[in-house]
Amino acid sequence: MGTGTVDTRNTAPGTVLVDATGRTLYMFEADTANTSTCTGDCAVVWPPLPAPAPPTAGGNAKANLLGTTVRPDGITQVTYNSHPLYLFQGDQQPGNTNGQGLNQFGALWYVLDANGNAIITGGSGGGGGGGY
Repeated sequence: MGTGTVDTRNTAPGTVLVDATGRTLYMFEADTANTSTCTGDCAVVWPPLPAPAPPTAGGNAKANLLGTTVRPDGITQVTYNSHPLYLFQGDQQPGNTNGQGLNQFGALWYVLDANGNAIITGGSGGGGGGGY
């Protein structure tokens, strides 16, 4: 699982937020400002990006958009522009964007640009979408 570093990487949908290992980060449309609604099985498929220390920005990520929120399970999660950030189990390699646009656990999942806005177009960066 990633650490609290948020960076950027060029992928099929565009330049998106990634973790310290280059894995794509996502936002969940069901979340509200700084509040994660992805728990239980959702958090297994879409693990939250943990914040073991204050998050840091790399690449074109903007430090002033970084923050944290405490999840219902007590884990501190990284936020960006008030969006809690998640990884996707279906992304097997850095740069994969297999979770882009998926409708799972009651809402859509999108990658974010460096301004913290959802990119709602674009496709997978390397293989199937992992029909969870």
